[in-house]
Amino acid sequence: MAETTARRDARFVLIALAIGLIAGLLSGLFGVGGGTVIVPLLVLLLRFDQRLAAGTSLAAIVPTATVGVISYAVHGSVAWVPALILALGAVIGAQVGTWLLPRMPITALRWGFVGFLAVVIASLFVVIPSREAGLPITVLSVIGLIVLGVVTGILAGLLGVGGGVIVVPALLLLFGTSDLVAKGTSLLMMIPTAISGTVGNVRRRNVDLVAAALIGVAACTTTAFGAWLATIVDPFVGNMLFAAFLTVIAVQMAIRAIRGRKR
Repeated sequence: MAETTARRDARFVLIALAIGLIAGLLSGLFGVGGGTVIVPLLVLLLRFDQRLAAGTSLAAIVPTATVGVISYAVHGSVAWVPALILALGAVIGAQVGTWLLPRMPITALRWGFVGFLAVVIASLFVVIPSREAGLPITVLSVIGLIVLGVVTGILAGLLGVGGGVIVVPALLLLFGTSDLVAKGTSLLMMIPTAISGTVGNVRRRNVDLVAAALIGVAACTTTAFGAWLATIVDPFVGNMLFAAFLTVIAVQMAIRAIRGRKR
C-alpha cells in the first residue's frame, strides 16, 4: 500500500479543497477529469506517492464528472449513447494498454503523444465546429467511436492520461461535434471508467479516501461554474483556452519523456 506523508491537519484540508476548486473549474470548462491538475498538485504539495495520487484523483473525478454531466445535460449538450460506446471501448482499451505497458518503449510513446497534441493544438486554431453540431448515430460514427474509445483506453493505460484530453479534440476535429457536446459527452464517458478504476484501487488500498472526498466535494462547487463559462464564451475563444490547456499537458509529457530518457 502506498502511503502519504501528509498530516491530516488544517493545511492538508485547505490544500485538498484548493486543488478541488481548481480541478472542478477546469473539468467543467474543458470537459476533462481534472487528473492532470490533481495528480501533480497532490505529489508536489501534499507529498503523495505518484500511484496514490493517481488513485485518489480517479476517485475524486467520479463526483466531479457527474456534476459536469448534469450541468451540460441542462443545456442539451450530452450525447448519451455515443458516450456509452466510448466508455465501452475505453474499458477494453485500458486492459490492452496495461498489458502493453511492460512491452512498449514509454519514452517514445510520450514523444509521440506530444506530437499528437501539437497537431491538435494547431488544428484548434483552424477548425471551429458550429455550436449547433451534434453527434448523430450512424454505422460509420459507431465504428469510429469504438475505435476512439479503444485508443483512448490504451493511451490511458500506457501513459496515464485522462480520456478527456483525447476524446474532446477528437470529437471536435474528427466528428465535427460542437465544443459543448464534445465536453459533456467526454465527462459522461469518464464516469463508468472512473468508478471501475476506483473500485480496484480501493481494494488495493491505493486511494486516500479523505483527500478524494475533500477534492471531490470542492470540485463539485466549481464544475457547474466552469460548464456555465463554456456556454458563454465564443467557440473560438473556447478553442484557444483549450489549446493553452493542452500546451501545459504537452509540456508535462515532454518533461517526463526527457527524464525517462536520462534514466
